[in-house]
Amino acid sequence: MIGTSIRFKIRHEFLICLMLVITTYFVYRQVISHSFVTYDDGLYITENLRVQAGLTLENLFWSFSTHHAGNWHPLTWISHMLDVEFFGLNAGGHHLTSVFFHTLNSLLVFLVFRRKTGDIWQSGFLAALFALHPLHVESVAWVSERKDVLSTFFGLFIMVAWGIPHILDRWRFKTVGMILGASVILLICTTSARVQTSI
Repeated sequence: MIGTSIRFKIRHEFLICLMLVITTYFVYRQVISHSFVTYDDGLYITENLRVQAGLTLENLFWSFSTHHAGNWHPLTWISHMLDVEFFGLNAGGHHLTSVFFHTLNSLLVFLVFRRKTGDIWQSGFLAALFALHPLHVESVAWVSERKDVLSTFFGLFIMVAWGIPHILDRWRFKTVGMILGASVILLICTTSARVQTSI
């Protein structure tokens, strides 16, 4: 009886996650056919020779040392460089990366609330609300706002990872290291937001 109950919960969790992925992709799939916009995408990608050169050791150092476009956000630069490596200057690929991170964020919202509340359906509703809320359109549909989906990803990842040491005591040291690493990455992502708002 207990095994059936666990299988039933896992099946529902899987279906909710699957529906979140399908729904998020369905709503945001149209951005894949959009081009870059003239507001900031030039500074970040189309007119930025460093980003256009892709991920090199020199550009990696540059991403950690520059305040180009008034921001210090090395992970954003690295993510744009990786997009250029994979997709070139095809805007659809860059948009696809943002949709991918937003989809992951929606799944992480589900996992965080599922773990904290224990309620599958309410957690699924909150994750769907997060995925489809109009407030996120700018962050997903505008390539220059990659910093938002990245910082959200690492912030939610920290929340999910925080509960892992209690589950996996024998891996506690590795898990705490992973949480600290993700915290540093989140700090790197969010520092750019503070720099931008203070200008």
